[in-house]
Amino acid sequence: MARNRQRGRSEAADGVAEPVDGGLAELIPDRDRPRGWTLLIDGAPQSHVDLDDPALLTFEYQRRLGHVVDLAAPAGRPLHAVHLGGGAFTLARYLAATRPRSTQQIVEVDERLVRLVRDRLPLDPGARIRVRSVDARAGLGKLRDGSADLVIADVFSGARTPAHLTSTEFLAEVRRVLKPGGTYAANLADGPPLAHLRGQIATAATVFPELALAADPTVLRGRRFGNAVLVASDRPLPVAELTRRVASDPHAGRLEHGKALTDFTGGAVAVNDAAARPSPTPPSSVFR
Repeated sequence: MARNRQRGRSEAADGVAEPVDGGLAELIPDRDRPRGWTLLIDGAPQSHVDLDDPALLTFEYQRRLGHVVDLAAPAGRPLHAVHLGGGAFTLARYLAATRPRSTQQIVEVDERLVRLVRDRLPLDPGARIRVRSVDARAGLGKLRDGSADLVIADVFSGARTPAHLTSTEFLAEVRRVLKPGGTYAANLADGPPLAHLRGQIATAATVFPELALAADPTVLRGRRFGNAVLVASDRPLPVAELTRRVASDPHAGRLEHGKALTDFTGGAVAVNDAAARPSPTPPSSVFR
């Protein structure tokens, strides 16, 4: 659970706490890694970073996003990537480590969070990573048509995805920015009865012809609140290899695609700007 907010930065043996635009940011040291840190916002875990090993991904959903990064192009090929939502810049660090010479743009609206992360968890100065402190959709709108190989959306205000990042209009902007054959991946969060998740799949299906969804089986069965990674493209996805990687993770997941994903969606309708709502609030038990 989150600690009480304080006016300025506080530092103790167990980490750093500082108010940012989105709430109280806490950097908690990883007891097993000398330069490992977990970022929490108002008690909700957001990111984990190991400055000595930026290719390490410990959160389940970040590992699944890492698989998407790995399979977006042949190994080692540089990518132009856009990250909507910054957190502790975990996926940008991962991509820079695994695909040197990639160029990346992070769009993170919380300017005070950006300053905190840059100060306490500095980026490799040799990495080609730019950070802009603007709203994710506004920042996306400034990007050129067909300029990105990969767009990753991991945007949470507190523990909820803002409504304007859940609509067909938003995803149309994502597709505009992607190159032909580019990949979109989004970290989504939902729980029983999974209405938000199903709606997001239906929404993506109106914009992208190829979809897949990776998550813990208990989340897909609607038994608990959790994360799911939606992958979309205008080209066939590497379903077989993505299935294998997701299933072989330390916390094994399942990949749905094709008819099984259509059946999972269960007739949900696409969401436009007028009807969009934020993702559900997680139960307090999720962060205990």
